[in-house]
Amino acid sequence: MNQPLPSPPKYRIGPAPAPLPAGLIDTLVQCETTMLGHILYWGAMEAGIVPNAGLAPRLAGRALTVQCPGPCSTILHHAIGLAEPGDILVIDRLGDRRHACLGDGVAAAAMAAGIIGAVIDGPCTDTVELAALGFPVWCRGTSPITTRLLNLGGRTQVPVSCGGVAVAAGDAVLADADGVYAMAPAEAELIAGIALERGQIVAARRAARSGAMPLLGEITGATALVEAGMLLVK
Repeated sequence: MNQPLPSPPKYRIGPAPAPLPAGLIDTLVQCETTMLGHILYWGAMEAGIVPNAGLAPRLAGRALTVQCPGPCSTILHHAIGLAEPGDILVIDRLGDRRHACLGDGVAAAAMAAGIIGAVIDGPCTDTVELAALGFPVWCRGTSPITTRLLNLGGRTQVPVSCGGVAVAAGDAVLADADGVYAMAPAEAELIAGIALERGQIVAARRAARSGAMPLLGEITGATALVEAGMLLVK
């Protein structure tokens, strides 16, 4: 009789992450992702992660991370039961682009658990129903082929990859019509504060404008840089 081959546990549940610092969500939700995009080259998910059906309210919350393999969503169904109110699902599909792990049924259960949105590195399904439900999803389009409870395995509350960004359980997530950012809480506090301060400065500059506007290159200093390094062609 052949001896069974050893196998690791199918499922891994990481430790529950700490709550986000008091006031961080209120500060972060005042920022647009484009404000962060003027400051950071990292933390922004790829442009292929887009809002489902154009439903993209600005959301800020704590990442509930899930690694959900191929055609199986067993771990996702379990992970929803671990959520705290205000969490955002961040789902690593481990390269699968064919199966939709979330539709209106799963979304309704997520909403009942206090989850405010989802970011999926793969497709969703029930696109119209999700929008009607008011559950915002950022994902890689839609698919009619759904996952099943196949008991293949999976992980939750662990570091994941979503949209080209490494996301840890408990990271701060900011999402809106222009994209999705994920950052460690301490970095999110720093960046959100800088973004809001820069926003106030820009707003004051806009309010001070009167008459003819100077050339853009003169305002930004680009013209001086070009002139300093320019080859004159005669």
